[in-house]
Amino acid sequence: MKAVAFTHSRPTTALDALEDIELPMPVPRHHDLLVEIKAVSVNPVDTKIRQAAEPLGEPRVLGFDAAGIVRGIGPEVQNFSVGDEVFYAGVPDRPGTNAEYHLVDDRLVGHKPKTLSFAEAAALPLTALTAWEMLFERFRIPRDQPHGGTLLVVGGAGGVGSMTIQLAAQLTDMTVIATASRPDTADWCRALGAHHTVNHEHDLGAQILQAGLTPPDHIFCVTHVKQHFHKLVELLAPEGAIGIIESNAGELNVSPLIRKSATLHTEYVFTRGVLHTQNMGVQHRTLEAIAHMVDNGTLKTTMTEILGPINATNLIRAHAALESGNTMGKLVLEGFK
Repeated sequence: MKAVAFTHSRPTTALDALEDIELPMPVPRHHDLLVEIKAVSVNPVDTKIRQAAEPLGEPRVLGFDAAGIVRGIGPEVQNFSVGDEVFYAGVPDRPGTNAEYHLVDDRLVGHKPKTLSFAEAAALPLTALTAWEMLFERFRIPRDQPHGGTLLVVGGAGGVGSMTIQLAAQLTDMTVIATASRPDTADWCRALGAHHTVNHEHDLGAQILQAGLTPPDHIFCVTHVKQHFHKLVELLAPEGAIGIIESNAGELNVSPLIRKSATLHTEYVFTRGVLHTQNMGVQHRTLEAIAHMVDNGTLKTTMTEILGPINATNLIRAHAALESGNTMGKLVLEGFK
């Protein structure tokens, strides 16, 4: 089968940063679904793994987000049959989704939204799961009931930020503030449901005060945590909460949180799949809920561009775009040619 892999850490300017290869067809076991990949999207974690791994000794296939069709099932699979259309985020300790066929644990998979194409669906899983888990499992913000308060999303135009804005705007009554540094990204955040936007390149506190808003009760910083953390702690309301997802944030001084009796929450979307937690199936149920909300019009895809078929050239383009820090929503690749 066709796949795209890397063997050494190379910059995106190198022709061999990623390479087209051939691999044997995988065989499903236990809880595995064998999925024929129809579309994938690219996430910052793909670029970070490519940049950090040196040398590998053998090709490594990247890719986490995918949408496709089930072509085989392991003996312990539940809830899925051959022919089902699915979407999901894989895990970093197994070969990735940048391949014609991919094995994934069925407990991490949802049925694809019926109203979306494979490309549109592939944009959603990893970011939707990350946003959902931070808002409703880590922060424990109530869904579909009065709560109030203010949520600040730092990095609102990216993939995770885009889904966080939608989920908070649609499923809570919180005031949603998103940071965006350009007119086009600010427009994108407002279109997704942000009530206000502020520029993270300027004084956030002054902008929030000028807008007549109260200090945020919850802050979800999806990017550049080390750069923003001190200022966010100052901005946070007493007894508030900050959430982070960056594993390379370095050492953070959490002592200032104590004075406010505030809390720090971490979210790693791969925890359940990598550590095989007893509640792995929660991600299946969350993706089923996401699909339902897409199909009833509550949520929409965050796909902004299809870069072409799944091959090394187009994936290098996607990695370079993400590394530039100027993307909105999700970049998608569709089909093998």
